[in-house]
Formats: sequence, structure tokens, C-alpha cells
Amino acid sequence: MAKAVTHAGADVESHVLHDQAQLHAIVTRLKRAHGQMGAVVRMLEEGRSCEDVITQMAAVNKAINTAAFTLISSSLKECIIDPTIDSDDVTTKLQKLFLSLA
Repeated sequence: MAKAVTHAGADVESHVLHDQAQLHAIVTRLKRAHGQMGAVVRMLEEGRSCEDVITQMAAVNKAINTAAFTLISSSLKECIIDPTIDSDDVTTKLQKLFLSLA
């Protein structure tokens, strides 16, 4: 569990993902999205069709959202399994993050 500092300066518990397999999968997906985003920029600069650009942008969006949802679900799993974590507090925070993606 990591500590995050709020604007008021008070410490608040914040979860850091420890599942290395999930972390690797998330990083891999985000690196792929990074490459896809570069392709979007090149496509625009090359004057490619709106349809092609939007299709590529949709792929970037899906990759980023999938990574975010994987991070949230993996974090929830860790919080539920670990009895030392205040799972209610962390779950509430992760639910807010989930809703920010919706």
C-alpha cells in the first residue's frame, strides 16, 4: 500500500498494483497504444482519410480503456485478497476511477 498526499496534505491510502503478470500485460498494452497514437499522427500528416484515422483512433481508445479497466480490476482483486488492506476505502476509490472511465 502506498500513501498519496491530498491537496490538504493529509495522507490517504492508495493502491499500487503488485501482480507482475497483470502489470506486464498493462504496460504492453499501453506501449501498443503509444505506437498506435504515433500512427494516428502520421496518418493525419499524410492526409489519410477520416475513416482510416478514426478507425486507428478507436483502436487507441480501446487499448487505453482496456489497460485502465485491467488495472482497476486487478487492484480490486488484490485489495479483496489482502486482509491488511482497508478494502472498503480502496474499493470506493477504485469505483470512482472506474466511473471516470465510463
